[in-house]
Amino acid sequence: MLLSLAVMMMQKPVVGATTEALHGAAMQGDTAAIQQLLAAGVDIEARDAQGRTALLRATRANQVAAATLLIEAGADVNAKDNIEDSPYLYAGAQGFNDILRLTLAHGADLQSTNRYGGTALIPAAEKGHPETVQLLLDAGVAVDHVNRLGWTALLEAIVLSQGGPVHQRIVQMLIQGGADVNVADGDGVTPLQHAQRRGYTEIVALLQAAGAR
Repeated sequence: MLLSLAVMMMQKPVVGATTEALHGAAMQGDTAAIQQLLAAGVDIEARDAQGRTALLRATRANQVAAATLLIEAGADVNAKDNIEDSPYLYAGAQGFNDILRLTLAHGADLQSTNRYGGTALIPAAEKGHPETVQLLLDAGVAVDHVNRLGWTALLEAIVLSQGGPVHQRIVQMLIQGGADVNVADGDGVTPLQHAQRRGYTEIVALLQAAGAR
């Protein structure tokens, strides 16, 4: 893919090669146009009015082929927009695992945080993406990181869920990943207390088996 990009760079410039065109191609997954625009000299890191790069636009649209091309061409997987989303953080939060794997393989900053002060693991747990949770745990994202709301991934998997099978699985994964089941929220309420108050019987059992108080 990089070889084909190099070949394109020896060809004549593309008429109308602009940042807007690159972003549009990224959103649409038009890899041929992306190659041509990069070959014409469009800055791969150029931002739109919201501070988003072409890679973030491709990520938001879950355009895997476009994201792959941009990442292999050197796009920054940690470049944040005006609301502190990056391709890595957004892919993690939305469960876009193909793109997430690419970002993890190309320098994703595991300590980077979103506008809520949370790692990618926290929204992945809250939104119910178990495969994503496991990818991030395996990558080494801190399981007990606390965001600005005072919540860990474990707390969000309880407080912001309906306690169903998917979140039960995520709670188990977090426990197996080393989560401290007794880290309380900013008001001193523990994961076990939150689960008990909501009547999440299965999660209560998981927490108690792990030593929750």
